[in-house]
Order: sequence, then C-alpha cells, then structure tokens
Amino acid sequence: MNTKLLTLHSYIKTGTLDTEDLEKIEEAAKVLRKGGLVAFPTETVYGLGGNALYKDASKHIYEAKGRPSDNPLIVHISDLSQMEQIAARIPESARLMAEACWPGPLTMIFPKADCIPRETTGGLDTVAVRFPSHPVAMELIRRAKVPVAAPSANLSGRPSTTTARHCLEDLSGRVDMILDGGSCDIGLESTILDMSGDQPRLLRPGAVTREMIAEILGTVPAEDVALKGPLAPGVKPKAPGMKYRHYAPKAPMVIVTDREGNGKTADTILRLIHEKETEQPETRIAVICTEECQQELLQKGFPVEGHILKTCGSRKNKDSIAHNLFELLREMDEEDAGFIITEGCSEEDLGQAVMNRMKKAAAWQIVTT
Repeated sequence: MNTKLLTLHSYIKTGTLDTEDLEKIEEAAKVLRKGGLVAFPTETVYGLGGNALYKDASKHIYEAKGRPSDNPLIVHISDLSQMEQIAARIPESARLMAEACWPGPLTMIFPKADCIPRETTGGLDTVAVRFPSHPVAMELIRRAKVPVAAPSANLSGRPSTTTARHCLEDLSGRVDMILDGGSCDIGLESTILDMSGDQPRLLRPGAVTREMIAEILGTVPAEDVALKGPLAPGVKPKAPGMKYRHYAPKAPMVIVTDREGNGKTADTILRLIHEKETEQPETRIAVICTEECQQELLQKGFPVEGHILKTCGSRKNKDSIAHNLFELLREMDEEDAGFIITEGCSEEDLGQAVMNRMKKAAAWQIVTT
C-alpha cells in the first residue's frame, strides 16, 4: 500500500483552512467513506481514523497498528446529535460534561447503540465517544458523514504521534493517507471518563483533569484500578491504554520522583547514571528532565560526553511537559539511547496525566528520592 501524505499548508502557517486545505480534507473524507484509513491531527495526538460503523474498517485499524483486538477504539464525532445515535443511554452527568468540555480533549464511555459493531468496541457492550476541537479533525469527520473510530496513529505500544512525520515513521505502507496539520497542541491523549455505570469513573487522565471534573459534577470521580498499576491477566480493558504496554520507547526507562520534597532528584539521577555505567559501560544513557533539574545536573557535572540530556520544560509549566513528552521519547529512539531516566512530576492537575503516560512507558519502574 502506498501511503499518501497531504500537507495542509495554510492551516500549518496561519491556523485557518483555505480552499486547497478543504479540498485535501474532502479527499481524505472520501477515503473514510470507502472504508479506508486516514491519520489526522487532533488537539491531543494524531488519530488513525476509519468508519466506526464499518466493522472491516475497525479490523484494518487493529491490523495497521498491530493492536490487540480487545483494546477498544474511540469513536469521534463532529456534532452532539451523533452522540444520541451511537450511545444507548446518556446520563445527565454526561450531558453536563459534554456541555462544559466538548468539543475538547474528553472521551466518555456509554452503553453502545446497536449501530456500533463490536469490532469497534473491542467486543464490549460500551462505546467510547469523543468530540475533538481541532479544526481539521472536526472538518474531516463532518465531511466523512460518519462517526470515525480513531485510536492514536502509532504502532501499538510505541509513543503516540504528535506530528505527521511520526505517523509516517510508524504507519507508512499501512494506511491510505496522512493529513499533515502540524504539531498537536496538547501532546497527550484525551481524558477517558466512564459514564456507563452508577457513578463517573476516571479511566485515563488527560487535559480535562480530575479537579476540573470534580468542579463540573460536584464530586470527585472514582479512579479505576488501572491508574495504580497494570491490569491483571485476563481482564478486558474498558478503554485504550489501560492494559497493554503503551507509550514506550525502545530502551528501558525509569522514573525518578521527589515525593518527599527533599530536592535530591538530580543526585538520584547522577547515582543511577553511575550505577548503569558500572554495570554496562557501553550503554548510552539519556536523561529527560525539567529545565530546573537540567541546570542542577550540569552544575554537578553531568557526564555530557556519550550521554544525552534533554529538557521537557519547566516545573512551573506542566503544559510544556505534556506537549513535549512523546516527541522526546521518540527522539530517544532516534539517538539510540540504551537506558532512559526521566524526572517525574507532581500528580496534581495535568501532572496526573503526564505521570500516567510516564509510568506506562517505564513499565512502572519508579525510583523515589
């Protein structure tokens, strides 16, 4: 299969869609209507889209990603009325969330309507629904005239894609088309909130934070056990990213956290580097940390030669850390890192989502200072 790349030059340059951009989006919409696959930008990460009502399109998504077939796909809509068509029951709390957060980086889970095939839901009786705010995504779904099933546009287990270049790296020859709309704004996948039970349950944290949900609904959502560690064998995931290895670079990775607030993050990172150099002297070590930690590491003699030191942003700006995380993890592969050390962050607000992705990428390997 030859993968066609269509670049939306006006959108990338000005943030607006011109006639040429719209013609390219229409071409992509025709691919979706015919059962093909299109990677496209959203405000979170790039999605790999197929017709959510066409079971073979969902099968092709799983095949293209190498994704386990019991890992549900998120169905993207471009109008609130579509939610009524694909969800069998919508509680009032979900309508409150939709009014406050849609379009935006929130996915909600409902009992599914009969029109949604089980191939799209990973065999479950529930469906995950999202109304993205990205102009390209909204225009594509609107023109496709069907709800679009779209997990992240990457090979299963790899860091999610935040640029079209990343999509090409993973999916060239596996999908029909890629729409290049530039870099994604948020950089982490959407929040997933399960609204199919007696009370809202947070399955995956994102830019719609736990604190925001509590303010909208007047109660803190329950948190799924998957936020505390990997799901047990045999448990079917109810949403993407809950069970299988996700977001991971090729090299093993460990997170250093300062839960006690003792300010020894840099010291711990240097100790881990020394230990790895002693055990495996040929290993190229990469450190991903904040600007503050980077400065401290350099002051304490970070062994620059042969190793990698990258900053993900400031501790004062978790938005920048979220935006840069997946791109940095992919850079580690490009630079042949053999071992990766990342600095963790507090799990308040957006930090919960950042740490959720880091923990999965590191297979829950955490060192506390």
